[in-house]
Amino acid sequence: MAGHGAVRQVNGLNDRRLSSSKASDHTMTMQPNISGRKAQESATAPAGGSIPLRKFGKHDAQVSALGLGGHHLGDAEDEQTAIRIVHEAVDNGITFFDNCWEYHRGKSEDWMGKALKGRRDKIFLMTKVCSHGRDASLAMQMLEQSLNRFQTDHLDLWQVHGVTFDNDPELFIRPGGAAEALQKAKQQGKVRFVGFTGHKDPTIHLKMLQTDFPFDAVQMPLNSFDANFHSFEIQVLPELIRRGIAPLGMKPLNGHGEAIQQGVISAGEALRYAMSLPVATTITGMEKLDVLHQNLRVAQGFQPMTADEMQTLRDRTRTVAGDGRFELYKVSIKFDNPEARLAHDYPLDMQSEEVKEMIMATGNTGHPFPVIPK
Repeated sequence: MAGHGAVRQVNGLNDRRLSSSKASDHTMTMQPNISGRKAQESATAPAGGSIPLRKFGKHDAQVSALGLGGHHLGDAEDEQTAIRIVHEAVDNGITFFDNCWEYHRGKSEDWMGKALKGRRDKIFLMTKVCSHGRDASLAMQMLEQSLNRFQTDHLDLWQVHGVTFDNDPELFIRPGGAAEALQKAKQQGKVRFVGFTGHKDPTIHLKMLQTDFPFDAVQMPLNSFDANFHSFEIQVLPELIRRGIAPLGMKPLNGHGEAIQQGVISAGEALRYAMSLPVATTITGMEKLDVLHQNLRVAQGFQPMTADEMQTLRDRTRTVAGDGRFELYKVSIKFDNPEARLAHDYPLDMQSEEVKEMIMATGNTGHPFPVIPK
């Protein structure tokens, strides 16, 4: 852990970088109603193994039931591999692409932007802003950087990244806060839809909704472990459906897939569970072609789990879900965004790859992005 002196040092480096750029609910209750999912899939998944398209909340837009996560794209072996992953994803029916201003110090957005050249009109592009309680003017600077990296003049969805702390909703909605940036970007035609994301605590998501800002989408972790521990599925998902806000699922494999590696659950059933929930899309990381192909085998011609199958999986994972060991993003700083912790003047996890990239970002290494020794 770094002390506050290190936080200020990294903050100073980050400020210079930005200015120089051009470009517990432990008790199981009634699960959200998933009736109608099979009817929806049959209407949007023609024979031949297409990925189903789903309605984006109350809007007419549709997105693929499987989305490609931007953070893992930055973990690809090299730029050409990342480009090939994106090309194959688009060619195989994935239309929803997730990203974030801070992922790998801009590398994820940069690589995705290069990969989408000539394909932008085929996909639904989302990225996130990392103002984390800071003011609207900073958020607008980040938006311009993201647009430059993507080589586009607009985003389909722009979301506030990683609401984590109890006062994040208050900082978001205050005069001069990020809420004003979201409204301004919409008015300027630079974004079609707006939303927020987070993986720490469902009560903070509910506080964001209580601001009554007109969100179009909300992103959260949804998997069979979440159903048994501080559950977004139980507490937040029904409220989004009630309001007509597009629910976006993430972390179907629990972040880094430890539960799969330990044999608790298979990758296929984990992804299938998440995609069977009443969400617009399920976003998952694909840093290798074989991971993309594995996910496509589930998504193409997707067959949702029955309600009984879903409950069986929840029951099976309940005994190991209760302490959060497979959802460390809820109970530790392991998945905390460095930008968020900096904004709140909190210590950083110096073992985090993202923090190492942040510190190395100013080094004159000859590489366009920091290279972290393996």
